[in-house]
Amino acid sequence: MFTENQIKELNEALKEASPADIIKKAFELNNKAVVTTNFRPYEAAILHAVNKVEANIPVVWCDTGYNTPQTYKHAEQVIKDLNLNVSLYVPKQTASHRDVVMGIPSIDAPEHALFTEQVKLEPFKRAMDEHNPSVWFTNLRQGQTAFRNSIGIFSVSKAGVLKVSPFYYWSDEKLDTYLEENNLPNEFKYFDPTKALENRECGLHA
Repeated sequence: MFTENQIKELNEALKEASPADIIKKAFELNNKAVVTTNFRPYEAAILHAVNKVEANIPVVWCDTGYNTPQTYKHAEQVIKDLNLNVSLYVPKQTASHRDVVMGIPSIDAPEHALFTEQVKLEPFKRAMDEHNPSVWFTNLRQGQTAFRNSIGIFSVSKAGVLKVSPFYYWSDEKLDTYLEENNLPNEFKYFDPTKALENRECGLHA
């Protein structure tokens, strides 16, 4: 378990470091790691960067069952191109069944918390329990939400896992260049049924 001071020192020391150097440092601290993805825009960057350092790292994909056709096609392409070691986790109830029972509740509806638990939080918890990582790579970036503005490159999850965001300070424009230079695809027709707004947290990180 990392102390608050250790996390602060890591963030200060690596604030100007490249994503590759940040990833290598994280593996030096502990190599029992996973990278999580939902194949939203710019996810190919984190998957490529981590995969270059450790090609066989488990890639945890928690699929809500409500992704767009474009996202599924994008995911298949990235998985194939990068030869990713994907562990897929899905809700215990199908989207079709849930649509009949509750549909996709609005964020103000009492059912929304249960919906989020079913399609996102429970599959994620199951994934993390099975892999039991000490390091969790993710593509959180400054400017996405108020909570994410506060965490830095390195942070500690609620479960005590070292969370690493190698592209934390990168803009969309800088990521566009990274994708282009590495011949990586991107896809913007993405849908998260647990969020009404882009700057809203769903519960995995905050």
